[in-house]
Amino acid sequence: MPKGIPNPAAMYGIYSRSWGFEVSIVRNGVRHHRLFGKASYGGAEQALLHAQDWRDHIVRSVPPQTRSERAEKQRTNNSTGVTGVFHHLAPNGRVRAWMAKTYIAPDEILRTDFSVADLGDDAQALAIQERARQLERMTGLARIHPAEEAIRMGLSAHAAGPRTAKRSKSEITRRNNTSGVSGVHFKTPNPSHPGYWLAITYTAGKGSVSKAFSVKTHGAEAAKSLAIAERASQLADKLRTEEEALAAGREASPALGRQSRGRAATAPGAKRNNG
Repeated sequence: MPKGIPNPAAMYGIYSRSWGFEVSIVRNGVRHHRLFGKASYGGAEQALLHAQDWRDHIVRSVPPQTRSERAEKQRTNNSTGVTGVFHHLAPNGRVRAWMAKTYIAPDEILRTDFSVADLGDDAQALAIQERARQLERMTGLARIHPAEEAIRMGLSAHAAGPRTAKRSKSEITRRNNTSGVSGVHFKTPNPSHPGYWLAITYTAGKGSVSKAFSVKTHGAEAAKSLAIAERASQLADKLRTEEEALAAGREASPALGRQSRGRAATAPGAKRNNG
C-alpha cells in the first residue's frame, strides 16, 4: 500500500511476493518473520491462509507495548533526560519552569507547570512525579494497526475454511518438471534415444533411490505411469523409514535417561559394587 495508508485488515503484516507471501511483524525490537510459498501449500489461496493464521498467532501471543510503556520511550530530542518532562528557558538561558505533559487522547492532554521561582530546585522533581501520575491515567495497548484489536479478539479477517498440510520438499513439483508429478522426469541421453521416465526420491542422510522405465520397452504412456507408481512407492518407503526412525528415537530416550540417572547415583570417587 502507499506510504501512510495501512494495509487492509486481511493483509496486515503480510507482503505478497511472486513466489508466495512473507509475514513480518516487529515487536519491541524483535522481528517475527516467516515465508509461505505457493508451491509448499499447493497454491496461493492456501499459502495466504497459512500466512494469516501465523500472523494472527503472533498478534495474539506477542502484543505490542502498553501505551504508557511507549510513552516512556526516550526521544532523541528530549534534553531533560525524562520523557514527558520539559523545561522553559528564560532569555538568559536559565530554567524558568519545569513542565510535565502527557498526551492521553485527542481531546485530553495533561499539562502541569512548576515554577523555579516559586519552588526552586524542587520544581524538576515535582514535574517528574507529576509525569508518573499522568502516565497512570494512560491505559490500553499501543495501537499499531486498526486490524490488531480485531485479531486479538478473535474476529478473523479471513476465511476459516480447511487448511492443507505443508508439503515436504520431495512433494513439490519444480518448474522444470516434465511430468506434472514431483520426482518423475523424462530423460533422453541423446537426440536419437527414445528416452525413459525416471522416478527418483532423495532421503536426507541416505542419498537417493531411483528407477527408470524405458519408452522403447513399455511405450511412452505406460513408462510414465510406471514411473509415477514407482515414485509413490518410494515416497511410502521414505515415510515408513522416517516414522520408524522417530519411533526408535522415542524408545531410546527413556533408556538414555535411566542410564544417566544410574551414573548419577554413584558418588564421585566411589567404587561401583558389581558383586
